[in-house]
Amino acid sequence: MKKNLEPLFTPWKIGNCEIKNRIVLTSMGGTDLFGWMEKNHFDKAGARFIMEVAKNNAGLVLPGCQPVYNPMFGQWLHKNDKMYRDLAKWMPEFHKTGAKLFVQLTAGFGRSFTVSKMMETLYNNPALRVLSKPVMDLDKITASASAAPNRWSDKLPSRELTVAEIHQFVDAFAQSAKKLQEAGVDGVEIHAVHEGYLLDQFTFRYVNHRTDEYGGSFENRYRFAVEIVQAIKKTCGDDFPVSLRYSIVSKTKGFRQGALPGEEYEEVGRDMAESERAVKYLQEAGYDMLNCDNGTYDAWYWAHPPIYMPENCNLEDVAHIRQYCDIPVVCAGRMDINVAAEAVQDGRIDAVGFARQFLADPAWITKLMADKEDEIRPCILCHNGCFNMCHYKGVPNDQALSDSLGLARCAVNAEMMQWHKHYIEKTSHPKRVAIIGGGIGGMEAARVLKLRGHNPVIYEKSDVLGGTFIPASAESYKGKLRDLLTWYRQEMKRLGITVHFNYEVSSVESLSADEIIIATGATPRILRSVPGYEKMVEACEFLNGEKEVGDTVAVIGGGLTGSEIAYELALLGKKPVIVEMKDDLVSQTGVCLANSSFLREWFALHEVPVYLETTLSEVTDGAIICKNKAGETIEIQCDSVISSAGYIPAPLGEASKHVHLVGDCLKVGNLRSVIWRAYEVAMKL
Repeated sequence: MKKNLEPLFTPWKIGNCEIKNRIVLTSMGGTDLFGWMEKNHFDKAGARFIMEVAKNNAGLVLPGCQPVYNPMFGQWLHKNDKMYRDLAKWMPEFHKTGAKLFVQLTAGFGRSFTVSKMMETLYNNPALRVLSKPVMDLDKITASASAAPNRWSDKLPSRELTVAEIHQFVDAFAQSAKKLQEAGVDGVEIHAVHEGYLLDQFTFRYVNHRTDEYGGSFENRYRFAVEIVQAIKKTCGDDFPVSLRYSIVSKTKGFRQGALPGEEYEEVGRDMAESERAVKYLQEAGYDMLNCDNGTYDAWYWAHPPIYMPENCNLEDVAHIRQYCDIPVVCAGRMDINVAAEAVQDGRIDAVGFARQFLADPAWITKLMADKEDEIRPCILCHNGCFNMCHYKGVPNDQALSDSLGLARCAVNAEMMQWHKHYIEKTSHPKRVAIIGGGIGGMEAARVLKLRGHNPVIYEKSDVLGGTFIPASAESYKGKLRDLLTWYRQEMKRLGITVHFNYEVSSVESLSADEIIIATGATPRILRSVPGYEKMVEACEFLNGEKEVGDTVAVIGGGLTGSEIAYELALLGKKPVIVEMKDDLVSQTGVCLANSSFLREWFALHEVPVYLETTLSEVTDGAIICKNKAGETIEIQCDSVISSAGYIPAPLGEASKHVHLVGDCLKVGNLRSVIWRAYEVAMKL
């Protein structure tokens, strides 16, 4: 292990509980020990993940947030004794790892609850609302500090939580914590005066308009969170540690309005001055640790930083607040391990939190300690597998039900939380498998085949592995994607996989193999019906550096690829203009709101011209001609035009008994669909 990382591998204490090192797995929905969006039970999948992380040298492990009142079926967490008995039987094995376990308990989501179209229908149809209440009581689970608009939907507002309901929640926290203590859990974390969840909504003046003892003054707004820790300490004793998930600054301008890094704005949530007071107040109430970042669901990119956010984006604020309390603080949010070690060494923070990296590679700490950093599969901050709650104009949470019920999966690790269907099984009949195309899909198929005992051979028409992922990872801010590409190339070498470069396969019949996998990707959609289309630069041509563009650049297509290109152009000092046929930017499923809202708000802040519901009609020298929704002709001056109009599958041949298609040549998707499909095909051969 590198010497500069040693500060992270020193012990520290939360109350009287000693933690062996300063690396914390912070909670993620879907890694729960008692189930996620289902009837409460001891969840073997969640337990498997938690155990794997603990065995791989995490110091403190926090499973996914556990609602004390389950949104599904209306269960109170403390009323299922069997799952606590099951947990108690499991805890001794967990403790053999040397890690400590804090279970995160949550009061819920309030106005941040992710509403889908189906939920809108259930809530607004009187008959369905009554019928669905025993399964999902939306009126109760979306209740907030005061009546407020939902983050995702205008059709399902939040009502005010009653005082009796608040008291019931406080009691449920205490009873659940006691059951966890009796089961051998080392502590609990209260979720959360953080990220705009229910407890946080009580602290915000822009949400909380109450006139009773839970609204108005500073003390009243923090009363709910204070009463919870006091009830737990009274029930479990002062020596039972209680952490608080806490956002230093809300970074919020208003409902559904975040504040970007460096932006001047008026804070409507918790500003730094209030936070300096709050951390001392919460410590005095009984909290033993603060697990910190920034943001709310209205400014979601702070708590779930996409790749556009700066590394260590929350560190300065967390380090600042450390001066105002005497309990440990943990900093999370796109942390760099080297920067974290230095911050711990300097006493600016006490420990560092990571979440998504554990999904990409649960053994990453072990590899770090063994000086095998090049073997760590990196998280690329995409949210495609773990947290793809998607939102765009007129649509609430546009997420497949399978994704809603299956959070904490991973785009780059097909096995994660899917061990029942994705697993390496050694073959008893090794085959020679020809793989046409050395992009991510081809390399993932080759990796899995090799691990199973087959003999994969990659045929790549260029002189380098990567395919379209090379331009996809080319923008200046996409270092994590380039890290993934480097990891795949190194895996090909480490596993001894044969690669034939500069070898263009003309037909599948020309190859001698037992099985053939086609991973030839897709081709750009060319807008040939548009006069002057030949004047445009295709997106990959720009990203690969094959063609240069001028100062003012029209980007045709405001999906994720087009928006990211426009963002890169702006970072380069150019003047992008976005033209999009739909009524919103990044209007596509699979893109987390934390990612898409950053781009939309960044373009608005920096006054990047965006033409929605606008169609390209012609490309001329020095301009493009478009038509808007009203049918009006618009002329936009520009020096260059980049086409980002999507892609069309380009398979070399058709699927058959021994020929299999993976990646975009089968169906254009995202990195998750490419990797998962490649894994599944390779697993079944």
